[in-house]
Amino acid sequence: MTRHTDDAAGLFTRATEVFDDRVRQVPPDQWAAPTPCDDWDVRELVNHVTVEDLWAPHLIAGRTMDEVGDVFDGDQLGEDPVAAWADAVRAARDAVSEPDVVARTVHLSYGEESAAQYLMQLFTDHLVHAWDLAQATGGDTRLPDDLVEACASWFAEVEAMYREAGVIGPAASAPADADAQTRLLAPSAAIPSRRLSSWTTDLGRDRDERGCGSRPGARRAARGGLGRGAAGAGRRP
Repeated sequence: MTRHTDDAAGLFTRATEVFDDRVRQVPPDQWAAPTPCDDWDVRELVNHVTVEDLWAPHLIAGRTMDEVGDVFDGDQLGEDPVAAWADAVRAARDAVSEPDVVARTVHLSYGEESAAQYLMQLFTDHLVHAWDLAQATGGDTRLPDDLVEACASWFAEVEAMYREAGVIGPAASAPADADAQTRLLAPSAAIPSRRLSSWTTDLGRDRDERGCGSRPGARRAARGGLGRGAAGAGRRP
């Protein structure tokens, strides 16, 4: 456990605010623009994170992936992507605000996990994909320093496990004078999309995925946040 895990719910909420800001800055003509996530355009990237948040209330409530089924497969954004995202994140924040949420156990694709770790996965997914989205649309790519530090601290503790599981590739080095954000993004640079996000959801699954590690319609590895497999454009806890 890292020193940030006890505040996993708060970190998740703040990362959703960062992602929300970038979603609301997407110009109307850029929803089909490419992103740093291979094979995902802007709409698919936002759908990926939206699906994460649609899953969250169910998993936090103790439901299993089989109980939820395939209700969140495919595109969930409809005719108004921003409104669909806003509805999903609102429900996720409400679920995360419940008392003692970090002490719960959730059922992910690779087995049982502490809710605190699940929320750290979601925190990372939202934070890193905020960068991806901003990079794709010409938005603000600077992430809050304290969130970068919290994410880096947590990732340093789980990085070896993810690499051993084959969820992310070999470590990539950052320049010696790189700032904290650049160093945070460097560890997953060996992955095609070169982002941190989506790792945990690939644990315990095959890697026949696309995008930042997930494929529409595939069941998320953990429906566990971490990107690089995190929730695909489809459903994949």
